[in-house]
Amino acid sequence: MTLRSLKQIIPALETSDGAGVRIKRSIGQQQNIRLDPFLMLDEFGSAEAADYIAGFPSHPHRGFETVTYMIEGHMLHEDHLGNRGDLRNGGVQWMTAGRGIIHSEMPQQEEGVMRGFQLWLNLPAAEKMTKAGYRDIQPEEIPELTFDGGKLKLIAGTLQIDGQAHAGAMPDRTTQPIYADIHLASDGSLRLPLPEGHNAMLYLYEGSASLGESSLQRSAANVLSDDGEQIELHAGQAGARLLLIAGKPIGEPVVQYGPFVMNTREEIEQTLRDYRDGRLTA
Repeated sequence: MTLRSLKQIIPALETSDGAGVRIKRSIGQQQNIRLDPFLMLDEFGSAEAADYIAGFPSHPHRGFETVTYMIEGHMLHEDHLGNRGDLRNGGVQWMTAGRGIIHSEMPQQEEGVMRGFQLWLNLPAAEKMTKAGYRDIQPEEIPELTFDGGKLKLIAGTLQIDGQAHAGAMPDRTTQPIYADIHLASDGSLRLPLPEGHNAMLYLYEGSASLGESSLQRSAANVLSDDGEQIELHAGQAGARLLLIAGKPIGEPVVQYGPFVMNTREEIEQTLRDYRDGRLTA
């Protein structure tokens, strides 16, 4: 099997979203900086309450899914469907906006560290107007796999480790996403197969690591080459923590207006009319 190499590095830029939450955004910092089927990847993390306390008050979405992974902290999700979910250390909230959802994500702490990631996963045209949905994935539902050199939490997708296939906590989607949180020990290494044709990136958020002969940049989307069936990771002396995110490209036009992601300008205009007239979630 041939190894994938490092193709591009997209450093995360500091910005804010919601009601002033400080974040670092790599994929999605501009609308032409995407990795099909992924629209956006935000890293949030601060011990200063002022950086996150205002949260994300009620706002709409249409046409994609959001995946929020909380490493440390406590956030409450509420939406127009009556869903209510507590996102705590190690948990995941997987929300399908579909034809329309209105939700809020508000901190449930007034001090301490809040740290995690939010990923936007596009939906193909045939699924953009599907019924909205929500799943609260508790930490104990996420498989934690150990290997010689570290451990891995598999949120979504299927990965083979030491010749054995393991499935993540989230059922498969059309885009076949793989989402894993990899923890490498000091000088630890890991070799993983990746599906041919999947776009993939690595996001290093602690320590140091390399992909083959190339060093990974911290707080950046390290985009992998298109060719190759495996990745080979090596950690530095301090170990490493990084996300592996991969998915099958949709290959369709993307037209985005803020929290709405469709395939044509006309569909966006219809979405705006639906939101204005109270039909977004009908």
